[in-house]
Formats: sequence, structure tokens, C-alpha cells
Amino acid sequence: MTKDRLQGTLDLLILKTLAVRGAAHGYAIAAHIDRISDALVQVEEGSLYPALHRLEQAGLIAGDWRTSETNRRARYYALRPAGKKRLAEEEQQWQRLVRGVGAVLAQEL
Repeated sequence: MTKDRLQGTLDLLILKTLAVRGAAHGYAIAAHIDRISDALVQVEEGSLYPALHRLEQAGLIAGDWRTSETNRRARYYALRPAGKKRLAEEEQQWQRLVRGVGAVLAQEL
């Protein structure tokens, strides 16, 4: 997916990943999105970590340092109640957008 199409959806993808998986570090979040999307959506570190920082600053996720499964120190992120609420709102908006774009694209030429 190109960057311009991913922009604006990255926060939604991160929030959904944390809701489904529970707490995860950045690499695991990116790997989950890649795997679930069959590699159609690939999140680069240059986009992921600023988004995680932005979501944490907004109080939507919380981060803490832990030891990863590979015995490395990593920052794990978890969804906060405000993040769950935002996720529900963003999912509704996304579904409306999908219906609207689908209706436009379904027009006969």
C-alpha cells in the first residue's frame, strides 16, 4: 500500500492490532499488520514509531519497557479505555467511508 493511502489509517490499524493481540512491541505490531493483510499493508518503522508516540501522548495507548520473547528490551504498548473508545469511533467512520467509496466505484460507465 502506498504511503498516501496508508496515511490516516495507521492509527486505526495500530489500535485494532492492540485490541486483538493485547500488549505488543512495535515490531510485533508491524509484523501482525503485515501477516493479517497478506503483506498488502506494510508499516515502516519511520511511520510506526511516530504513530505509537502520538497515540501514547494522546492517552489512547500506554507504553512500558519489558523484556521481549527474544530476551531484548522493548517498549510494549497496550490499549487504554480511551483507545478502545477511539477504535470503535474510527471503525464506524471507516465502514461509512468504505460504503461511500464502494457506491461511487460501483457506478456503471
